Amino acid sequence: MFGPITIPYGAKMLFNTVTLKPGVTFEDVEVAVGELCSVVKDTYGGDKGGFIAGQVFKFSGLVSDEGSLNESRKHEEHYAIVTYWRSFEEHEKSHADQIFRNTFSKLTAMCSDTKELGYDLLWQGEAKNY
Repeated sequence: MFGPITIPYGAKMLFNTVTLKPGVTFEDVEVAVGELCSVVKDTYGGDKGGFIAGQVFKFSGLVSDEGSLNESRKHEEHYAIVTYWRSFEEHEKSHADQIFRNTFSKLTAMCSDTKELGYDLLWQGEAKNY
């Protein structure tokens, strides 16, 4: 559950930002996020639907002075759900499935916004002595 993941070259990455409604904390949604991750992994993993791996991140509040071009430092607290798939088509098919939709609706009921963007993997590498 908390081990390292391996992403094959050519994978598709979906980056989903999740902004919670005012007054809702991650502790409030933690069970819904865990259930969603389990459903995706168990129902759509590998040959069952193209899911490869995923990660959940909490925005730390850091906006890099060195890596940001504009002066704006204003960002809402949010979470990122990053998933890797064999294809965008398999991702979309899984997310249209009623099992996913029922589970995802438990999370979105506590959200003010979610947005999921798809990316093609162009490069990957690791430091030698990490």
